[in-house]
Amino acid sequence: MSYILNIETATKNCSVALAKDGITVLYKEIAEEGYSHAERLHVFIEEIIKEAGIGYQDLSAVAVSQGPGSYTGLRIGVSAAKGLCYALGIPLIAVDTLQVLASQAKVSSGLIIPMLDARRMEVYSAIFSPNFENKRAVQAEIIIENSFEGLQETLYFVGDCSEKCKTVLTKENFVFLEEIKYPSAREMSFLSFEKYKKNDTVDVAYFEPYYLKDFMMTVSKK
Repeated sequence: MSYILNIETATKNCSVALAKDGITVLYKEIAEEGYSHAERLHVFIEEIIKEAGIGYQDLSAVAVSQGPGSYTGLRIGVSAAKGLCYALGIPLIAVDTLQVLASQAKVSSGLIIPMLDARRMEVYSAIFSPNFENKRAVQAEIIIENSFEGLQETLYFVGDCSEKCKTVLTKENFVFLEEIKYPSAREMSFLSFEKYKKNDTVDVAYFEPYYLKDFMMTVSKK
């Protein structure tokens, strides 16, 4: 029996899930404009451990969403996960954020394209099959009318940038599942358990989130 704590903070959605042998047994999440991850995350973790009636020593591993996504959000999640793994002496599992997002789409055919907003008309995107097999690597791209034109299958778009992208991506085989906006730790449970069974872990000391683009500091105009 294995307990894996799953942490997802790559977007506005801050979520934590406790999974037992790959099945989510408890989860908490909140999506806020102000990115309250630093305040909420550790509270969620403590509440879930307490409600589950287990101790931190019962955890077999900690899984964290590796990105791409918000620089600040990723740092908060990864720092918390690393701290727990280091203190407990347990492995750290990194899960692709866009795969977590795509796994919420339950379709039997076509392709799933998770997209996360990267400002203006740029997005972080990837392509997955209905069984969530990666068909194209994660990349940052600018969405234009001809984006994805070489794909004839029905394309199911999920993520937090549907509103801006659906005005440009208007082909008949494009379907926007607008109810699926953010990745959630609840969907990480199966993915992290599969990695755990294969001993697919990362180095706690050296692992860094997958930012995809360099973080740009700006100077206040005030």
